[in-house]
Amino acid sequence: MNYNYKSLNLKTVALIFMLLFESLLTAQSQKPINVIFMIGDGMGVSQVTSTFYFGEGKPNFQNFKFVGLSETSSTSDRITDSAAGATALSTGKKTYKRAIGVDKDSLAIPTILEQLQDKGYKTGLVSLTSITHATPASYYAHIKDRDWHEDIALDFIKSDVDFAAGGGLKFFSKRKDKKNLLQDLLNKNYRIDTVSLSNPVAGKRNLYLLAQDELPNKIQGRKDFLPEATQTALDYFSAEKKPFFLMVEGSFIDWGGHATDADMMVKEVLDFDKTIGVVMNFIKKNPNTLLVVTADHETGGASIGKFMEKDAATGKMKEVKDKVQVNFIDNQHTAALVPVFAMGKGEELFSGVYPNNMIYHKLIEALKKSGIKIK
Repeated sequence: MNYNYKSLNLKTVALIFMLLFESLLTAQSQKPINVIFMIGDGMGVSQVTSTFYFGEGKPNFQNFKFVGLSETSSTSDRITDSAAGATALSTGKKTYKRAIGVDKDSLAIPTILEQLQDKGYKTGLVSLTSITHATPASYYAHIKDRDWHEDIALDFIKSDVDFAAGGGLKFFSKRKDKKNLLQDLLNKNYRIDTVSLSNPVAGKRNLYLLAQDELPNKIQGRKDFLPEATQTALDYFSAEKKPFFLMVEGSFIDWGGHATDADMMVKEVLDFDKTIGVVMNFIKKNPNTLLVVTADHETGGASIGKFMEKDAATGKMKEVKDKVQVNFIDNQHTAALVPVFAMGKGEELFSGVYPNNMIYHKLIEALKKSGIKIK
């Protein structure tokens, strides 16, 4: 009888320990994840391919194990723009071209950045264009037309984004309505730097407006702003010790396509790939993080083809077998599918082929698995 009693006690204790262990594992698995969302504006499969032929060494793109494809049409046009494309990514709803954070009826839709703010997340934006430009604006603004930059700047003031780096100073300080939005930002606990990417101040919101409009592209002499601004944001969020959402845009891949400038496009994709490397290093030290990389659309109908040159002896064109070259169909956006890459917590959700707005819903599912429920 005593033996059975002891055996029962041992079983009970073992069961209690097992339940406690399972609870601990559940708590660990449901720790809110960090989300880093990177958009290569205008970046299709060929743009990514260029990093394999024009870069030095192995591109960071090659380190992804989970890859998908996204269809990018808008509700108004088969071929989208950055506003409708980014809004689909930020809200989970397709909309019309030029729309910023509104649906096809021009009604405001909550963005993932805003929804995560409500859950206690810190939030950030990094862009090479004005922070009022279509892609970053689609994460905090709700405006009918992407060109209403001064209205978008007013929405930024209301957004309470914790960290932002890019251009767009004139939309805050040289406005048609003569308002000084910089003072309004200072009143909302922002530290503003218009000169350099200085160290962020803990306990404050940090805003870097380092150009009147967009920053220079790589050919114009831009150094390592994108990887450095991304690292600065990650350092800031690490010090804040809260989960965070960060959107990073490689803006000028698109501009290289519009200019049908292969050199510009390739340099911008390589810069974006370098920035991906910064984030991958962060994930190694902070595995409770999800990185998703995609594009709002493809630009230029780019392809990687044979490199041809004139034979000096015959005067005929011949293929140079150890070289390739970038070709463009035209200087406009295309309907081509764009790649989706994922690494970290929830990475397995992003394999497959799906519409661009589904990327938002996949993010929501990954967040739900970490204990963050968004309706």
